[in-house]
Amino acid sequence: MSSVASDRLITLDLNQPLWDRFFTVAPLVIIGSKEANGNYDLAPKHMAMPFGWDNYFGFICTPRHGTYQNIVREKVFSVSFPQPNQILLTSLTAISRCEQNQKPTLSILPTFPTTKIDSVYLENSYLYLECQLDRIIDGFGDNSLIIGKIIEAQVQEKALRRSDRDDQDILLDIPLLVYLSPGRYSIIDHSFSFPFHARFHR
Repeated sequence: MSSVASDRLITLDLNQPLWDRFFTVAPLVIIGSKEANGNYDLAPKHMAMPFGWDNYFGFICTPRHGTYQNIVREKVFSVSFPQPNQILLTSLTAISRCEQNQKPTLSILPTFPTTKIDSVYLENSYLYLECQLDRIIDGFGDNSLIIGKIIEAQVQEKALRRSDRDDQDILLDIPLLVYLSPGRYSIIDHSFSFPFHARFHR
């Protein structure tokens, strides 16, 4: 008979927002897209991840946001993975749009153009992806899942895993910025090898 955990469990009311009641760890990325007027938009997202082991990447958005509308229209988007010293720049991409439906502070952010699609990256990020829209799945409440096929990927040399370099040394050299939802962030500069079973394989 299994023992009962000593920590008391609290049943959460599913009629109230669930994900604000505890912390979860997520990547923090910046999605780039092209506006209808030809300008570029950058927006932070944390509900984002690879989809499978092949070259697909997706994130959660809402049809109310310009990012969603831009991607529906242009069929492409970029992904920048910012570094910890870019947390304030990342925060600026979350600013609300003004009356002209623009984000005026985006003009001061250091960006550079993508190579295969019409978008931009946040300068000095450690990983960059260019994605062609594969599908959008609506209906997760007010939210939608946007999935793109990666058609170009670039990574800073010091962030690239290699057989002649210890993984821990990489994190010491280029720590990772992560989002602790809701409303906090952290920096990962240490890690440990996962104790996989001897017969484990993906």
